[in-house]
Amino acid sequence: MENSKGQWSSNFGFLMAAIGSAVGLGNIWGFPYKMGANGGGAFLLIYVILVVFVGFAVMLGELAIGRRTGKGAVGAYRALSRKLTWVGYMGVGSAFLILGFYSVLGGMVMRYMLGFLVNLFGGDGFGAEGFFGSWIANMPGMVGFYALFMLLNITIVMGGISGGIEKFSRIAMPALAVMLVTVIVYVACQPGAMEGYKFMFVPDFSVFDSLKSFFSVLKAAAGQMFFSLSLGMGAMITYGSYLSKSEDLNRNAIIIPVADTIVAIMAGMAVMPACSAFGMDYGQGPGLLFNTLQTVFMDGMGGFIGNLMGFLFYTLVFIAAITSSISLLEVNTAYIIDRKLEKGKKANRRSITAIMGAVIFIVGLPTALDGLGTNVAGGALINNPAITFGLPSVGATADWLDFYDMIAEGILMPLGSLAMSIIIGWVFGSRMIKEEATCSGHVYKGEKFYNICFRYIVPVIMVIVLYAQIQTFFG
Repeated sequence: MENSKGQWSSNFGFLMAAIGSAVGLGNIWGFPYKMGANGGGAFLLIYVILVVFVGFAVMLGELAIGRRTGKGAVGAYRALSRKLTWVGYMGVGSAFLILGFYSVLGGMVMRYMLGFLVNLFGGDGFGAEGFFGSWIANMPGMVGFYALFMLLNITIVMGGISGGIEKFSRIAMPALAVMLVTVIVYVACQPGAMEGYKFMFVPDFSVFDSLKSFFSVLKAAAGQMFFSLSLGMGAMITYGSYLSKSEDLNRNAIIIPVADTIVAIMAGMAVMPACSAFGMDYGQGPGLLFNTLQTVFMDGMGGFIGNLMGFLFYTLVFIAAITSSISLLEVNTAYIIDRKLEKGKKANRRSITAIMGAVIFIVGLPTALDGLGTNVAGGALINNPAITFGLPSVGATADWLDFYDMIAEGILMPLGSLAMSIIIGWVFGSRMIKEEATCSGHVYKGEKFYNICFRYIVPVIMVIVLYAQIQTFFG
């Protein structure tokens, strides 16, 4: 029976949207710099192992819960048991906070994309050196592009599941793949690129020379895998709720993490060799996307081809960002729609999406107004949480982006996934997953494997992720 809120028109459309949700800034930005800071190939090896033993299971669990109940995160857990409603609220709360600061970064990506486009036509898209530092203190510019990015999200989600999210994703994801391959091929031809590939694919096991260093790589890989796959924020539960009962849930739960991992590796193949070829630091951190790579394209490659590669790269980053952000807005939109339908009221998707988008925009404004932590002293309009509230100056209070991220990614997401694995592994058992995976005659492959993952492996890894996040933000 078709979901009254809408349904994917095809499994391909669902996969493009779900992969698009998973493929975001975490792949194009986070994966390369975390790999660069954690031993290259050694990090990649741990990451792939975690995808197999954690990513597949959590993805299957969230898709199954969503499709079984036909509701978004809150409604889905409430349908399982009213006592579990709080787990759904953690997912919706995560999506709400993440979308605010994520859209600020999305707006910045749009500005860089526009800058390289202007350069292509002979203009000056960035001005003097040190553009990044001057841009984050440009409050009208930051807020303006933040608003534009959020408006694009609202417009797409207003179109509904098949007419908006799926329609956009079916075009955007293949376009992203073509652009990414184009950049990879060009970068591969640059002298010195081979060192970047060696760093990526030849594991440096010296990072495992002590238990402490091994744990450091493990927690970095676990946190990256978890956030990259859009797990724990209600997105896959919500997308799963629009999935037809005739589709093979087991197969889709494998395809999405595999595709996401391939894109992450491809992003590394674009970034690492480029940094190697032009003498840039692999693990510079968040500045890799908005500082290092701008220098690579403008000064390293230079000329028309450098601007073209820069435009293509930031365009594919924009696509990755918006296919993820629309899933976050849909999580919040679906929550309100579910509530209205449960009360027997009509739910106007367009007005609900617009109102929810406006509320999230307002809540996210501080991330655009503190200059990413440069504060009033650096030309921003407001100060970070540490100064504003007189809090200790730690990672979680360094800027509003990290403050919101600490609440969402640092606490709510890992707690939500930990709770889900316990609910499936120890409360309901695998029966619920098996019934959903086999409801249309499909074979539930790997049942024993998934049972072990849900009961033992996923809870342990989620505790590690939770500890690592708390240590990162407060240590």
